Amino acid sequence: MPEFDTRDPLDPGFWDERFARQFMPWDQGGIPEQLRSLVASRDAAADAHVVSPVALIPGAGSAYELDLMCEAGWEATAIDFSPNAVARAQQVVRRWPERIVQADFFTYQPPRPPDVIYERAFLCALPPAHRLRVVQRWAELLPHDGLLAGYFFFDESEKGPPFGIARAELDALLAPYFTLVEEEPVPDSLPVFEGKERWMEWRRR
Repeated sequence: MPEFDTRDPLDPGFWDERFARQFMPWDQGGIPEQLRSLVASRDAAADAHVVSPVALIPGAGSAYELDLMCEAGWEATAIDFSPNAVARAQQVVRRWPERIVQADFFTYQPPRPPDVIYERAFLCALPPAHRLRVVQRWAELLPHDGLLAGYFFFDESEKGPPFGIARAELDALLAPYFTLVEEEPVPDSLPVFEGKERWMEWRRR
């Protein structure tokens, strides 16, 4: 692994260094299958009288998923607080530059409340002390019946990122705000997450 100057994942410079040096073991290089299925299922359920879903992708990195959502007609926004991540996303997702925003998840105010928040290596990117803060922000942003959907990394190691979480801890953090409505194993995990992540969909109470 390369040597880096910045060691604090709460500092945008931590991520800037890694994007600048192409050290991105969390980067899928494309769109995972279970998100494709979610977007397709939402499209299949929609009709001409249904407003397109509003989606938010926190800590979006390269933001491959934004292209899928926007192509499906979703009003999706990808945010990241790393300038280098935003620059990379703008290179990867060329058709929707206005949907890629440099912003801090904890202070960002979306123009419209999201119907869907997509979780992909954001919770596990932050130190464990910030988990409750993340969950509370998810709950603030999502209205009743909104969906928190994505990939959750379970691991007992205290080193990170990625910082794994125990299943019981995740359940305890989310239970006051969310109900688990879907859970599946992940068939296309990256090596850093393989065998330790689940696709989950949580409905806002």
